[in-house]
Amino acid sequence: MIFGRVKPLDAILETAKKKSLHRSLGAFQLTMLGIGAIIGTGIFVLTAEAAQKAGPGMMLSFIIAACVCGVAAFCYAEMAAMVPVSGSAYTYSYAVMGELVAWMVGWALILEYAVAASAVSVGWSGYVVGLIEHLTGSHLPASVLVFTKGPFNGGIINLPAAFIALLIMSLLIRGTKESATASAILVVIKITALSLFIFLAIPAMKIENFHPFAPLGFSGISAAAASIFFAYVGFDAVSTAAEETKDPQRNMPIGLVGSLAICTLFYMLVSAGVIGGVGAQPVFDAAHQHALPAGSSEMAAACSTLKDSHVVCSNEALAWSLRKIGWNKVGNLIALAAGFALPSVILMMIFGQTRIFFVMSRDGLLPGFFAKVHPRFKTPYIVTVMTGLAVATFSAFFPVGILADISNAGTLFAFAMVAIAVLVLRHTDPKRHRPFKTPCIYLIAPLAALGCLYLFVSLPLMTLKMFFGWTVVGLVVYFLYGYRHSNIARNISDDEEA
Repeated sequence: MIFGRVKPLDAILETAKKKSLHRSLGAFQLTMLGIGAIIGTGIFVLTAEAAQKAGPGMMLSFIIAACVCGVAAFCYAEMAAMVPVSGSAYTYSYAVMGELVAWMVGWALILEYAVAASAVSVGWSGYVVGLIEHLTGSHLPASVLVFTKGPFNGGIINLPAAFIALLIMSLLIRGTKESATASAILVVIKITALSLFIFLAIPAMKIENFHPFAPLGFSGISAAAASIFFAYVGFDAVSTAAEETKDPQRNMPIGLVGSLAICTLFYMLVSAGVIGGVGAQPVFDAAHQHALPAGSSEMAAACSTLKDSHVVCSNEALAWSLRKIGWNKVGNLIALAAGFALPSVILMMIFGQTRIFFVMSRDGLLPGFFAKVHPRFKTPYIVTVMTGLAVATFSAFFPVGILADISNAGTLFAFAMVAIAVLVLRHTDPKRHRPFKTPCIYLIAPLAALGCLYLFVSLPLMTLKMFFGWTVVGLVVYFLYGYRHSNIARNISDDEEA
């Protein structure tokens, strides 16, 4: 039975016992960790995407996405506390629901990490190109701009996005890691940039810019929530710190809810500043009956005629908004902050992807060369090169919105599986020690799974088709290779021969 191929939880925990983790994190440290991990790409990059889907109603979208993240985080924290080893949702699924589900989760995590890194690369490109234009005081010629945008956005190839992805790949091959000091500095830069934006944009708000509040109805708000879910996914940094938390039953909820609440407040104030300062109404077709699909060639064509009159057409929404209300130099500083901070997010996304591949290869589900380590740098260089090239290719040709939606599809699927796994394990192994237990499990876990499903079906139809197509490819790969070569399969064969 495929679903019977469960990797024993006790065997997984043996790995964790080899390295004891010191419980040193309190509620404050967890909250700060969450804020640093959550605030980043989504709010800098996807504000314009959300505005095109929901208009001013994107403020509600941030709340919906935060609520789904919140209930999913509690489930994630319980599993992370019990299984504090590499592999994230893939490992949790392997221990509870078997090999096939674990494979599907691991395959989906490729979308979460690799495609997310591509989305961040495109976002970085938009801010850096915009900064160059404003520092030089002139727009780049059309012959140059076509090499800073993908085909969906009216260009040929996004070379800056591909460049930053390849640069980060080369750093990871050499084993470069962010130091604690560098990470702290980047967190300060991000929070300072958003605080400065709020301080300058809120006083410039005009109440008429909030009407109509939901031009595309609640379906538009839901679609925007599904897209900007991307802005919250860093919350799992708090969940995975459960094993290093003092009094986790008390401090984990404080850290999870606290970081999500503070970040949601930041996001709502930022979105209010954008909406009230410059307006955030969607761009409609010529008949003004249908909003143009975000990230489409039709949207790119409309934006080329609108020039700089709509925030939804901007590749650097926050910097653009400040320039429009008269803060040109501060807008440039916001773009500079994004230019410094976003590459660290790309690094962590590619790093996470390579480690998922590494663990799956070590389990025998992927060929062994994926786990091959560089003789000099001691890093999994083959899978890092493959991931880096894929990220560079995606970022060179696809717009940020489409990439974020695809990434969200993989993330939502993985999080839903974790919520189900927590509930299943409460039945199959109720006496196992749980350093952190999800409160009201029979309410929280179903809400997490249903919330993820709700956002999943709110994604664009094209995204869902791509996700299911990717899943079919993954199943083919599994049955052609992983099913026969996994470590569990080989152990079963050995036992039968014996």
